[in-house]
Order: sequence, then structure tokens, then C-alpha cells
Amino acid sequence: MRLVSWNVNGLRACAGKGFEEAFRMLDADFFCLQETKMQQGQLDLQFDGYKSYWNYAQKKGYSGTAIYTRQEPLHVTMGIGIDEHDTEGRVITLEMDKFFLVNVYVPNSQDGLRRLDYRMQWEEDFRKYLLQLDAQKPVIVCGDLNVAHEEIDLKNPKTNRRNAGFTDEEREKFSILLAAGFTDTFRKLHPEQITYSWWSYRFKAREKNAGWRIDYFLVSNRLFTEVEEADIHTDIMGSDHCPVSIKLKI
Repeated sequence: MRLVSWNVNGLRACAGKGFEEAFRMLDADFFCLQETKMQQGQLDLQFDGYKSYWNYAQKKGYSGTAIYTRQEPLHVTMGIGIDEHDTEGRVITLEMDKFFLVNVYVPNSQDGLRRLDYRMQWEEDFRKYLLQLDAQKPVIVCGDLNVAHEEIDLKNPKTNRRNAGFTDEEREKFSILLAAGFTDTFRKLHPEQITYSWWSYRFKAREKNAGWRIDYFLVSNRLFTEVEEADIHTDIMGSDHCPVSIKLKI
């Protein structure tokens, strides 16, 4: 079973830059999108053999998530059940027979860290949500988590120490989440590999490979034995992020 996650940074724009070709090539059982930047009815992009689920932000052209799936879920949940967090279309959860799949676009702390306090509250509430699911069955979490966890996860750690996505506070919250019972699949399988999943559009960052690894697949610790592969598809263009994927024995 293959799962793919991709922050498309505007699905309508990405659709004109090879999205459909990438979708078919990656051949996923579950294909999770973040930052779709769409409202309902703005784009009818369907694929044979897949059902799709969409969570739209109230604000137009902002945030948003989607999942294409070949497998029928038992139940679908939008958001995490907290009004403060559920207006931006950031979370979709599919309950499957043997696991929960949570697709998430974590809020960015933004320039000047003006949204860092909100981000800290989000982290607390989102972790509680995941642990409630994990108490029922194993969880797969994927998406743009908007944090580079360790120095190996970005090109210039020293100069980014107090920038959004690499603050001590954000990194600590990620560590707390892992300690609560989750595994970072790529880092566990590739402990020393330097591969990024996001590059700024400025300064030819992708050309220079001056990037960040902020797109993840996390799994409940007890599910990690089922993980066969974890990859970052740096050759796929169309967004400032590239897709990430895992392959499971399930």
C-alpha cells in the first residue's frame, strides 16, 4: 500500500504544471494534498478508481486539504473538533479498518513569528486529537508540518534559528509529539540522509538545493514495523514542495 503527500501550493496552478502526470506516476492508494487554495466547485479534478474528500478554508484562496483514495473509508472527519482551528480547512481524517489516516496542513508561524502563540496552542490541541485516535487504532499522519525538526533537516540552520519553522518552540513541540508515540518514518529509515521537501521561490533555492524538510509521514510506533519505504520525490516539480511517500505492508 502506497501513500503520497504533497503540498501543491495551489492545486489549480499545480494542475497546469504536471499534477495529473505526477499523480498517475506515483500510483498511490491514498494521495493527500495540502494548501489546495480552493473553494468548492472551482476545479473538478477526478481520477478513475478514486474517491476524493475536500476540506476548504472559509477564507478564499487559502489553506485547504484533500485526499484521493482508492479504498472506501469507514468514516471521514473534517477538522479536529475545535472551532478555533477548524475554519482553515487544515485537517481531514479517514478512518480505515486497521488505521486512521490524518492529512494535515499545520499553521505557519509567519514572518516575525506573529502567529507563534497560536501555533503553540494548535500543537497542543492537535497532539491531543492524535492521541485520542491512537488510543483506538494506529495512526498515520502526513502533510506539511511546517517545521524542520533537526539541523540536518534544513540547509542553513544557524541563520534560521529564530525563523518560522525552525524556532526552538516548534522543534520542541515536534519532539514532544514523537515522544508521545510516533515515528518520523523518513528519518528513522534514513538517519543521515540530507534530502529536502521545500525550497523558497527566492534566490534560486531549489536550483542550489537550499531547502527544508518540512513534509512528513509519521506513524504510531507500533505501526512502524509495517513501513517498507519512505521517500522524498525531489524530481517532481509543480510546487515549491515536492511529494513525499511511504510504502506499507498492510
